[in-house]
Amino acid sequence: MPLPLKSSEILRNRYKIKRIIGQGGMGSIYLAEDTRLSGRLCALKEVEHDKTLGKQLNKEAQEQFKQEATVLARLDHPNLPKVSDFFSIGDRDYLVMDYVPGDDLRTLMLKAKHQGKYLKEAEVRKWANQLADALIYLHDQNPPILHRDIKPSNLKLTPSGLLKLVDFGLVKVLAPGEMTITIIQGQGTALYTPLEQYGGDGAHTDIRSDIYSFGATLYHLLTNTAPADARERFINPGSLVPPRQINSTVSAQMERAILWAMNLHPDERPASMAQLRDYFTGRTEYLDKTTPVELKLTQILSFPEVKILLYISLGLMLDSLMGAFFI
Repeated sequence: MPLPLKSSEILRNRYKIKRIIGQGGMGSIYLAEDTRLSGRLCALKEVEHDKTLGKQLNKEAQEQFKQEATVLARLDHPNLPKVSDFFSIGDRDYLVMDYVPGDDLRTLMLKAKHQGKYLKEAEVRKWANQLADALIYLHDQNPPILHRDIKPSNLKLTPSGLLKLVDFGLVKVLAPGEMTITIIQGQGTALYTPLEQYGGDGAHTDIRSDIYSFGATLYHLLTNTAPADARERFINPGSLVPPRQINSTVSAQMERAILWAMNLHPDERPASMAQLRDYFTGRTEYLDKTTPVELKLTQILSFPEVKILLYISLGLMLDSLMGAFFI
Protein backbone atom coordinates (compact mmCIF):
# COMPACT_ATOMS: atom_id res chain seq x y z
CA MET A 1 0.00 0.00 0.00
CA PRO A 2 1.39 3.46 -0.88
CA LEU A 3 2.54 5.81 1.86
CA PRO A 4 -0.28 8.24 2.73
CA LEU A 5 -0.10 11.91 1.82
CA LYS A 6 0.62 14.34 4.64
CA SER A 7 -1.88 16.83 6.02
CA SER A 8 -1.49 20.28 4.38
CA GLU A 9 0.32 18.76 1.37
CA ILE A 10 -0.85 20.45 -1.83
CA LEU A 11 -1.37 18.51 -5.06
CA ARG A 12 -1.29 20.12 -8.49
CA ASN A 13 -0.96 23.54 -6.84
CA ARG A 14 -4.63 23.31 -6.01
CA TYR A 15 -5.82 20.54 -3.67
CA LYS A 16 -4.74 20.90 -0.04
CA ILE A 17 -4.91 17.63 1.88
CA LYS A 18 -6.81 17.80 5.18
CA ARG A 19 -7.10 14.17 6.31
CA ILE A 20 -7.69 10.57 5.22
CA ILE A 21 -11.38 9.63 5.12
CA GLY A 22 -11.01 6.16 3.59
CA GLN A 23 -8.32 3.61 2.93
CA GLY A 24 -7.85 0.51 0.79
CA GLY A 25 -5.17 -1.78 -0.55
CA MET A 26 -4.41 0.38 -3.59
CA GLY A 27 -4.60 3.85 -2.11
CA SER A 28 -6.55 6.22 0.09
CA ILE A 29 -9.40 8.68 -0.13
CA TYR A 30 -8.63 12.13 1.23
CA LEU A 31 -10.69 15.10 2.28
CA ALA A 32 -9.13 18.09 0.55
CA GLU A 33 -9.71 21.79 0.14
CA ASP A 34 -9.90 23.25 -3.35
CA THR A 35 -7.73 26.36 -2.96
CA ARG A 36 -9.03 27.87 -6.21
CA LEU A 37 -12.63 27.82 -4.98
CA SER A 38 -12.73 29.19 -1.46
CA GLY A 39 -14.58 26.95 0.99
CA ARG A 40 -15.06 24.04 -1.43
CA LEU A 41 -14.23 20.63 0.00
CA CYS A 42 -13.63 17.65 -2.25
CA ALA A 43 -12.74 13.98 -2.01
CA LEU A 44 -9.54 12.80 -3.69
CA LYS A 45 -9.40 9.12 -4.56
CA GLU A 46 -5.84 7.90 -4.95
CA VAL A 47 -4.87 4.91 -7.08
CA GLU A 48 -1.40 3.40 -7.14
CA HIS A 49 -0.80 0.80 -9.81
CA ASP A 50 0.96 -2.47 -9.12
CA LYS A 51 4.69 -1.84 -9.62
CA THR A 52 5.31 -5.51 -10.37
CA LEU A 53 3.38 -5.17 -13.64
CA GLY A 54 6.25 -3.41 -15.38
CA LYS A 55 6.47 -0.03 -17.10
CA GLN A 56 4.44 -0.91 -20.20
CA LEU A 57 1.48 -2.39 -18.30
CA ASN A 58 1.49 0.49 -15.83
CA LYS A 59 1.50 2.94 -18.72
CA GLU A 60 -1.50 1.13 -20.20
CA ALA A 61 -3.22 1.18 -16.78
CA GLN A 62 -2.79 4.95 -16.56
CA GLU A 63 -4.21 5.37 -20.06
CA GLN A 64 -7.20 3.28 -19.03
CA PHE A 65 -7.60 5.45 -15.94
CA LYS A 66 -7.72 8.60 -18.09
CA GLN A 67 -10.28 7.08 -20.46
CA GLU A 68 -12.49 5.94 -17.62
CA ALA A 69 -12.14 9.15 -15.63
CA THR A 70 -13.20 11.10 -18.72
CA VAL A 71 -16.38 9.00 -18.87
CA LEU A 72 -17.08 9.53 -15.16
CA ALA A 73 -16.55 13.29 -15.46
CA ARG A 74 -19.46 13.45 -17.93
CA LEU A 75 -21.92 11.88 -15.50
CA ASP A 76 -24.52 14.14 -13.94
CA HIS A 77 -27.05 12.63 -11.55
CA PRO A 78 -28.34 13.82 -8.14
CA ASN A 79 -27.51 10.48 -6.48
CA LEU A 80 -23.91 10.40 -7.73
CA PRO A 81 -21.02 12.62 -6.59
CA LYS A 82 -19.76 14.81 -9.41
CA VAL A 83 -16.27 13.99 -10.73
CA SER A 84 -14.66 17.37 -11.34
CA ASP A 85 -11.02 16.59 -12.13
CA PHE A 86 -8.45 13.84 -12.58
CA PHE A 87 -4.67 13.79 -12.89
CA SER A 88 -1.55 11.66 -12.37
CA ILE A 89 1.54 12.28 -10.28
CA GLY A 90 4.27 9.72 -10.88
CA ASP A 91 2.76 6.25 -10.54
CA ARG A 92 -0.32 7.51 -8.70
CA ASP A 93 -3.61 8.55 -10.28
CA TYR A 94 -6.12 10.85 -8.61
CA LEU A 95 -9.85 11.26 -9.11
CA VAL A 96 -11.40 14.44 -7.67
CA MET A 97 -15.05 14.21 -6.61
CA ASP A 98 -17.57 16.19 -4.60
CA TYR A 99 -17.21 15.56 -0.88
CA VAL A 100 -20.44 14.08 0.45
CA PRO A 101 -21.19 14.92 4.12
CA GLY A 102 -23.35 12.71 6.33
CA ASP A 103 -23.43 9.13 7.63
CA ASP A 104 -23.17 6.05 5.47
CA LEU A 105 -25.93 3.44 5.68
CA ARG A 106 -23.68 0.93 7.42
CA THR A 107 -23.27 3.40 10.30
CA LEU A 108 -27.04 3.94 10.50
CA MET A 109 -27.65 0.17 10.44
CA LEU A 110 -25.13 -0.40 13.26
CA LYS A 111 -26.74 2.35 15.35
CA ALA A 112 -30.12 0.62 15.00
CA LYS A 113 -28.57 -2.76 15.81
CA HIS A 114 -26.91 -1.34 18.92
CA GLN A 115 -30.35 -0.18 20.08
CA GLY A 116 -31.82 -3.63 19.45
CA LYS A 117 -33.82 -2.38 16.47
CA TYR A 118 -34.03 -2.82 12.71
CA LEU A 119 -34.11 -0.04 10.16
CA LYS A 120 -37.70 0.54 9.05
CA GLU A 121 -38.55 -1.01 5.71
CA ALA A 122 -40.33 2.16 4.55
CA GLU A 123 -37.11 4.10 5.08
CA VAL A 124 -34.93 1.47 3.42
CA ARG A 125 -37.36 1.38 0.50
CA LYS A 126 -36.90 5.15 -0.03
CA TRP A 127 -33.14 4.72 -0.07
CA ALA A 128 -33.46 1.74 -2.42
CA ASN A 129 -35.50 3.87 -4.82
CA GLN A 130 -32.77 6.50 -4.93
CA LEU A 131 -30.06 3.88 -5.38
CA ALA A 132 -32.07 2.26 -8.16
CA ASP A 133 -32.34 5.64 -9.93
CA ALA A 134 -28.55 6.03 -9.82
CA LEU A 135 -27.93 2.49 -11.11
CA ILE A 136 -30.49 2.82 -13.91
CA TYR A 137 -28.70 6.01 -14.97
CA LEU A 138 -25.28 4.28 -14.94
CA HIS A 139 -26.53 1.17 -16.71
CA ASP A 140 -28.27 3.26 -19.39
CA GLN A 141 -25.03 4.96 -20.42
CA ASN A 142 -23.55 4.06 -23.79
CA PRO A 143 -21.55 1.98 -23.11
CA PRO A 144 -23.10 0.87 -19.78
CA ILE A 145 -21.22 1.64 -16.56
CA LEU A 146 -21.07 -0.88 -13.70
CA HIS A 147 -20.25 0.21 -10.16
CA ARG A 148 -19.21 -3.27 -8.89
CA ASP A 149 -18.86 -2.32 -5.22
CA ILE A 150 -22.35 -1.52 -3.98
CA LYS A 151 -22.57 -1.97 -0.20
CA PRO A 152 -23.97 -0.07 2.81
CA SER A 153 -20.70 1.75 3.54
CA ASN A 154 -20.63 3.13 -0.03
CA LEU A 155 -24.06 4.71 0.38
CA LYS A 156 -24.05 8.07 2.14
CA LEU A 157 -27.10 9.95 3.35
CA THR A 158 -26.70 13.72 3.28
CA PRO A 159 -28.26 15.92 5.99
CA SER A 160 -31.05 16.76 3.51
CA GLY A 161 -31.93 13.06 3.07
CA LEU A 162 -30.37 12.62 -0.38
CA LEU A 163 -28.67 9.28 -0.94
CA LYS A 164 -25.31 9.28 -2.74
CA LEU A 165 -23.58 6.24 -4.23
CA VAL A 166 -19.91 6.94 -3.57
CA ASP A 167 -16.53 5.34 -4.27
CA PHE A 168 -16.07 4.64 -7.96
CA GLY A 169 -13.03 2.48 -7.16
CA LEU A 170 -14.13 -0.60 -9.10
CA VAL A 171 -16.20 1.06 -11.80
CA LYS A 172 -16.25 -0.83 -15.07
CA VAL A 173 -17.20 0.56 -18.46
CA LEU A 174 -18.62 -2.06 -20.80
CA ALA A 175 -17.25 -1.41 -24.25
CA PRO A 176 -18.60 -2.99 -27.47
CA GLY A 177 -18.01 -6.72 -27.69
CA GLU A 178 -17.92 -7.09 -23.89
CA MET A 179 -14.40 -5.64 -23.75
CA THR A 180 -13.81 -3.81 -20.51
CA ILE A 181 -11.83 -0.90 -19.15
CA THR A 182 -11.31 -0.75 -15.39
CA ILE A 183 -10.00 2.02 -13.16
CA ILE A 184 -8.76 -0.31 -10.45
CA GLN A 185 -8.19 -4.04 -10.48
CA GLY A 186 -10.52 -5.56 -7.92
CA GLN A 187 -13.45 -7.77 -7.15
CA GLY A 188 -15.64 -5.81 -4.78
CA THR A 189 -16.53 -6.72 -1.22
CA ALA A 190 -17.08 -10.46 -0.68
CA LEU A 191 -20.42 -10.27 1.15
CA TYR A 192 -22.02 -8.34 -1.71
CA THR A 193 -20.15 -9.82 -4.69
CA PRO A 194 -21.77 -12.27 -7.16
CA LEU A 195 -19.98 -15.43 -8.26
CA GLU A 196 -19.23 -14.19 -11.76
CA GLN A 197 -17.26 -11.24 -10.41
CA TYR A 198 -14.62 -13.45 -8.77
CA GLY A 199 -12.92 -13.93 -12.10
CA GLY A 200 -11.37 -10.45 -11.86
CA ASP A 201 -11.40 -8.16 -14.91
CA GLY A 202 -11.81 -11.12 -17.25
CA ALA A 203 -15.05 -12.14 -15.57
CA HIS A 204 -18.31 -12.06 -17.48
CA THR A 205 -19.94 -9.30 -15.47
CA ASP A 206 -22.79 -7.14 -16.66
CA ILE A 207 -25.51 -4.98 -15.10
CA ARG A 208 -26.92 -8.04 -13.29
CA SER A 209 -23.76 -8.12 -11.16
CA ASP A 210 -24.75 -4.74 -9.68
CA ILE A 211 -28.27 -6.08 -9.20
CA TYR A 212 -26.91 -8.91 -7.02
CA SER A 213 -24.98 -6.40 -4.88
CA PHE A 214 -28.09 -4.22 -4.63
CA GLY A 215 -30.08 -7.17 -3.25
CA ALA A 216 -27.30 -8.16 -0.83
CA THR A 217 -27.15 -4.57 0.44
CA LEU A 218 -30.89 -4.47 1.13
CA TYR A 219 -30.63 -7.86 2.85
CA HIS A 220 -28.00 -6.52 5.25
CA LEU A 221 -29.82 -3.24 5.94
CA LEU A 222 -33.11 -4.95 6.77
CA THR A 223 -31.76 -7.85 8.85
CA ASN A 224 -28.68 -6.40 10.62
CA THR A 225 -27.10 -9.64 9.39
CA ALA A 226 -24.41 -9.96 6.74
CA PRO A 227 -25.59 -12.17 3.86
CA ALA A 228 -23.77 -15.43 3.20
CA ASP A 229 -21.34 -14.68 0.38
CA ALA A 230 -21.82 -16.29 -3.02
CA ARG A 231 -18.93 -18.74 -2.63
CA GLU A 232 -20.30 -19.99 0.68
CA ARG A 233 -23.75 -20.39 -0.87
CA PHE A 234 -22.31 -22.39 -3.75
CA ILE A 235 -20.51 -24.79 -1.41
CA ASN A 236 -23.33 -24.90 1.15
CA PRO A 237 -26.72 -24.51 -0.60
CA GLY A 238 -29.33 -23.10 1.74
CA SER A 239 -26.82 -21.05 3.74
CA LEU A 240 -28.63 -17.81 2.85
CA VAL A 241 -31.36 -17.42 5.48
CA PRO A 242 -34.48 -15.71 4.06
CA PRO A 243 -34.82 -12.15 5.46
CA ARG A 244 -38.22 -12.73 7.09
CA GLN A 245 -36.78 -15.55 9.21
CA ILE A 246 -34.46 -12.96 10.78
CA ASN A 247 -36.72 -9.89 10.77
CA SER A 248 -40.40 -10.78 10.63
CA THR A 249 -41.38 -7.16 9.84
CA VAL A 250 -39.88 -7.40 6.35
CA SER A 251 -42.71 -7.64 3.84
CA ALA A 252 -43.09 -10.78 1.72
CA GLN A 253 -42.80 -8.65 -1.41
CA MET A 254 -39.49 -7.10 -0.33
CA GLU A 255 -38.13 -10.51 0.65
CA ARG A 256 -38.99 -11.93 -2.79
CA ALA A 257 -37.34 -8.94 -4.49
CA ILE A 258 -34.15 -9.39 -2.47
CA LEU A 259 -33.94 -13.13 -3.13
CA TRP A 260 -34.69 -12.59 -6.80
CA ALA A 261 -31.79 -10.15 -7.06
CA MET A 262 -29.48 -12.51 -5.15
CA ASN A 263 -29.86 -15.56 -7.35
CA LEU A 264 -26.47 -17.14 -7.95
CA HIS A 265 -26.87 -17.33 -11.73
CA PRO A 266 -27.28 -13.98 -13.56
CA ASP A 267 -29.98 -15.42 -15.84
CA GLU A 268 -32.19 -15.99 -12.80
CA ARG A 269 -31.96 -12.36 -11.66
CA PRO A 270 -33.99 -9.41 -12.96
CA ALA A 271 -32.87 -8.39 -16.43
CA SER A 272 -32.58 -4.75 -15.39
CA MET A 273 -32.57 -2.51 -12.36
CA ALA A 274 -35.79 -0.92 -13.58
CA GLN A 275 -37.50 -4.32 -13.58
CA LEU A 276 -36.42 -4.99 -10.00
CA ARG A 277 -37.45 -1.53 -8.82
CA ASP A 278 -40.86 -1.87 -10.41
CA TYR A 279 -41.32 -5.10 -8.49
CA PHE A 280 -40.23 -4.02 -4.99
CA THR A 281 -42.21 -0.77 -5.29
CA GLY A 282 -45.34 -2.70 -6.32
CA ARG A 283 -45.65 -1.06 -9.73
CA THR A 284 -45.70 -4.40 -11.53
CA GLU A 285 -45.66 -8.08 -10.64
CA TYR A 286 -42.96 -9.95 -12.51
CA LEU A 287 -42.99 -12.89 -10.15
CA ASP A 288 -45.95 -15.21 -9.81
CA LYS A 289 -44.24 -17.78 -7.61
CA THR A 290 -41.51 -18.01 -5.03
CA THR A 291 -38.21 -16.92 -6.55
CA PRO A 292 -35.57 -19.67 -6.69
CA VAL A 293 -32.51 -18.73 -4.65
CA GLU A 294 -30.34 -21.83 -5.02
CA LEU A 295 -29.94 -23.02 -8.60
CA LYS A 296 -29.37 -26.31 -10.35
CA LEU A 297 -25.74 -27.40 -10.31
CA THR A 298 -25.62 -27.56 -14.10
CA GLN A 299 -26.52 -23.86 -14.34
CA ILE A 300 -23.93 -22.72 -11.83
CA LEU A 301 -21.14 -24.82 -13.35
CA SER A 302 -21.27 -22.68 -16.49
CA PHE A 303 -18.92 -20.24 -14.70
CA PRO A 304 -15.18 -21.06 -15.06
CA GLU A 305 -14.48 -19.48 -11.67
CA VAL A 306 -17.11 -21.75 -10.09
CA LYS A 307 -15.37 -24.80 -11.52
CA ILE A 308 -12.20 -23.69 -9.74
CA LEU A 309 -14.11 -23.42 -6.45
CA LEU A 310 -15.54 -26.89 -7.01
CA TYR A 311 -12.11 -28.40 -7.66
CA ILE A 312 -10.72 -26.80 -4.51
CA SER A 313 -13.66 -28.12 -2.46
CA LEU A 314 -13.27 -31.64 -3.88
CA GLY A 315 -9.54 -31.53 -3.22
CA LEU A 316 -10.08 -30.59 0.41
CA MET A 317 -12.65 -33.39 0.81
CA LEU A 318 -10.30 -35.99 -0.69
CA ASP A 319 -7.44 -34.78 1.47
CA SER A 320 -9.63 -35.12 4.55
CA LEU A 321 -10.77 -38.62 3.56
CA MET A 322 -7.22 -39.79 2.84
CA GLY A 323 -6.09 -38.42 6.19
CA ALA A 324 -8.86 -40.31 7.99
CA PHE A 325 -8.01 -43.51 6.07
CA PHE A 326 -4.35 -43.54 7.09
CA ILE A 327 -4.94 -42.70 10.76
